[in-house]
Amino acid sequence: MTMPAATADSSSPRWAALLGVTAALAMFGAAQGLSYPLFTLLMQRQGMPPSLIGLSAAMMPLGLVLSAPLIPRAVAAFGAKRLAVGCALTAALCFVCIAALQNWFAWFALRFLLGFIVNPIYVLGEVWALALSPPERRGRMMGVFNALMGAGYAVGPLAMTVVGSAGWPPFIVAICGFLACTVILQLVSNDLRGFDADGQPKMNVLSFARVAPALLLAVLVSASCQQSTYSLMPVFGAAYGLRDAVLAALVTALSVGNIVLQIPLGLAAEKVGARAMIITCATATATCILLLPVLVLTPWVWPVLVVMGGVGYGVYTMALVELGNRFSGSTLVAGNAAFALMWGAGGIVGPPVAGAAIQAAGPLGLVGVIAGLSLFLVSFAMWRSLTRRA
Repeated sequence: MTMPAATADSSSPRWAALLGVTAALAMFGAAQGLSYPLFTLLMQRQGMPPSLIGLSAAMMPLGLVLSAPLIPRAVAAFGAKRLAVGCALTAALCFVCIAALQNWFAWFALRFLLGFIVNPIYVLGEVWALALSPPERRGRMMGVFNALMGAGYAVGPLAMTVVGSAGWPPFIVAICGFLACTVILQLVSNDLRGFDADGQPKMNVLSFARVAPALLLAVLVSASCQQSTYSLMPVFGAAYGLRDAVLAALVTALSVGNIVLQIPLGLAAEKVGARAMIITCATATATCILLLPVLVLTPWVWPVLVVMGGVGYGVYTMALVELGNRFSGSTLVAGNAAFALMWGAGGIVGPPVAGAAIQAAGPLGLVGVIAGLSLFLVSFAMWRSLTRRA
């Protein structure tokens, strides 16, 4: 009779820590989600052309890409908990400087710095979530984790409808989000784990790419497809004569799918395996985007967009589950850092390529890019599975 009680006692801190990490990252997501439309609106008011606004937006993913290879070394030097808390505090200070300066030129450097320092928070949060999730429930737990992250990103822009975009109020919301992230991480820090010695050789981002190329390709494709569709879906819809209100709703439908489908996809991964679900999600993404030109002027476009938003991001969720199933300790940190690098690279490369395709071939250019990337991932993942078995 003592065994169940001991099991419950030992698992309680794990669940509390997992809940704390998820809440902290949701606060982080809300602050991040608010920053994107806020910067765009403020720069438009200052008379900045779209090219400069786009260049400014690229500073954050550039910071993500350049900081990713340094994260394993920073964890070894400072410790994971101290690094995450310090980065969250520095991010809050960045928003104080951004609000105080109100200078678009200074924002270039500050947005780059913001991307550079928030990346460790996200990477470490994922490592903790993977390490704290019981292996038999890792699919659903990462589904919950990413669903709440998606909800956080959606709540951020909604906060602007309450506080507006003028003056200090929206910046205070972002600052409070990062401070809340700091407090929560500090409260649960004693139960955070995931950086214990794993007996595996030390890895960096580049060496990890040789071990799990299919997982990194999945992240690159997911990021490219997600950020291309979110950025260019209004352009796609406008080519078919849709009104502005409907164009905004297209992106909202993608976001809804992103939030509501991660948990069902995670449960499916527990039954059939995360690698099989990567292939399934990528195939579904290609199918949805190929259906869009036929259905865009019909009511069927809404369920297709919801599914597309869910399975498109689901590729990333499934890659995370597979990462947690295969690796631990320092290798898991290197893998998550490599994921961050691929996500940033996808954000930098995907939208410009898709935009150029639309300019060259009309709205079908977006269809070709998303379908082509997704089917390439399917082919590579299946080939990689066959060669690993051999």
